[in-house]
Amino acid sequence: MRIRTRKLFGTIALLLLLAIYLPVAMVVGANHFAHAGVGWQVLYFLSAGILWLVPAGALIRWMVRPGPESSGPG
Repeated sequence: MRIRTRKLFGTIALLLLLAIYLPVAMVVGANHFAHAGVGWQVLYFLSAGILWLVPAGALIRWMVRPGPESSGPG
């Protein structure tokens, strides 16, 4: 797959990831940590805010991987 095509699919997938992950993380946080202490709320939202970087980082690494057109002979 060409790198431009991967970047297009990767950008769409990243936007879909965020469009799904962010509301789910907010609802989970609001439902499960509404009556918890402020420390637990901060810990949850901080970890939820960082957790999405794992799949996003993998997706970005896939997007910028050199394609077959940039590899030389042999």
